[in-house]
Amino acid sequence: MRPILVPTRLWGTMMKTFARLRSLPTLACVLMAGLAVACAAGSRTVAEPVQADAAMTISPEAEGVTQIVTAAHVAAWGRTHSDPGALIMAARILAEVPVRPGADSGEAVLTPDRLLDEAATYANGSQGVLDAIARLRTGTRGVRSSPFGQGPIFQVREIKARETYGFEVEARGGEVLRVAAIGDGDTNIDMSVRDEAGALVCEDGFGDHYPVCTVQRRQGGKVRIDIVNRGAVWTKVQILSN
Repeated sequence: MRPILVPTRLWGTMMKTFARLRSLPTLACVLMAGLAVACAAGSRTVAEPVQADAAMTISPEAEGVTQIVTAAHVAAWGRTHSDPGALIMAARILAEVPVRPGADSGEAVLTPDRLLDEAATYANGSQGVLDAIARLRTGTRGVRSSPFGQGPIFQVREIKARETYGFEVEARGGEVLRVAAIGDGDTNIDMSVRDEAGALVCEDGFGDHYPVCTVQRRQGGKVRIDIVNRGAVWTKVQILSN
């Protein structure tokens, strides 16, 4: 198991969403119980430290990658349990983080509106749930101000069955590099990061579709990132980094 460490400010978002759903006690209780399970069943790469070296800088954009992955975890739990409340929460968490499209970025895989659309499919006609979705949807139209700076950069790629998409990035010395891949859910996705010499510095192969790696380098230099589609069908992947 890979436990998620939820930032303090993220708990604030969760509590605000809980307050908005307080008129629906059953949904609210299920939501909070679901979040506890989702966070406990979360993941961390074997090479990823719990905390960054004190000498390393963690940028707001790197923290944004963490929050987006948290949203993906909560959304996955919501889908597994057909729980609209968890998907509403995931949308709320995700909406706080601005993202910057990279070159040929394509359409994002994970968006607040898509999560709210999914939540509506599990509402089972409950007007209270649909009203909660509508209220939150009006609040996810863009980010006016954010603690995540300009937000992570993202690109979207299609990866064929059992193939690997690889690329290189320049890791800045003294700054944490955080990379995540959010898949469309059709297949399992793995990720590995290697340094210039080919040595493995991070690996996430826990059998889900939202791997994440954190790399700490005192000296700058290029790293190689490989994203592997372990499934028998092609998949669309949203790649995020600070």
